[in-house]
Amino acid sequence: MMNNLKEKVQQQFGQNAAAYRTSTIHAQGSSLARLVELTQPQPHWQVLDIATAAGHTAFTFAPHVAHVIASDLTSEMLEVAAKLGADKGITNVTFRQADAENLPFADEAFDLVTCRIAPHHFPNIDQFLRESARVLRPQGTLAIVDNISPENPIGAAHYNALEKLRDPSHGRCLSVEEWEQAIFAAGFDLHHQEIDRKAMDFADWADRMQVSPENKIRLRVMLLQAPAPALAFLTPTQAGDRITFYLSELLLVAKLR
Repeated sequence: MMNNLKEKVQQQFGQNAAAYRTSTIHAQGSSLARLVELTQPQPHWQVLDIATAAGHTAFTFAPHVAHVIASDLTSEMLEVAAKLGADKGITNVTFRQADAENLPFADEAFDLVTCRIAPHHFPNIDQFLRESARVLRPQGTLAIVDNISPENPIGAAHYNALEKLRDPSHGRCLSVEEWEQAIFAAGFDLHHQEIDRKAMDFADWADRMQVSPENKIRLRVMLLQAPAPALAFLTPTQAGDRITFYLSELLLVAKLR
């Protein structure tokens, strides 16, 4: 039986798949170029992109490697990604429906595993990391980008509750310290990490998940009246009807020990 959170992921992203084709954060985020720069992909590499959504990460790596498998739990997302890949004329990316915590791939099949802006949807991030380690070749590279929570427990709980109200498929964003511990426990050594603060427009952020008018009001209150640790982390500002705030995104590159 599928985990309830995974069912919510399929429902939520199936309904909103088309929006991820053009989402600025997903399609044009600065982390795409940084991932390529930091991982230094080689022409012979086999790459697995987990939770590919509209395929933006897979398509960014495709010109640099032999082949990319773009995998996702949601079939509607894969349909959007395949259409976008065809429109771009990319021929070395294939698409596969796959659960990040139970990958349908052989041991030691890939030189690089990527996963961008997705692990916070996974019910068991430790299992995702173990599966990533299993399918990577010795000394293989894992590259992850994901939103992070504050280290402060009160701030983290409030931030994750905010994300959960906006998107029922949200699981939990880890803190930097939690990521470091999880990466080491899965058999990786951390080679690089950096944090990027992303400015968010509240209306766009809420509309991308088709938030109801009632929940938009609740989100506004939760954002503007957050407890001090969450307020310092999100730093919301209001000008007229427009609200902007910041999310923090962790990029890390690790190698199998």
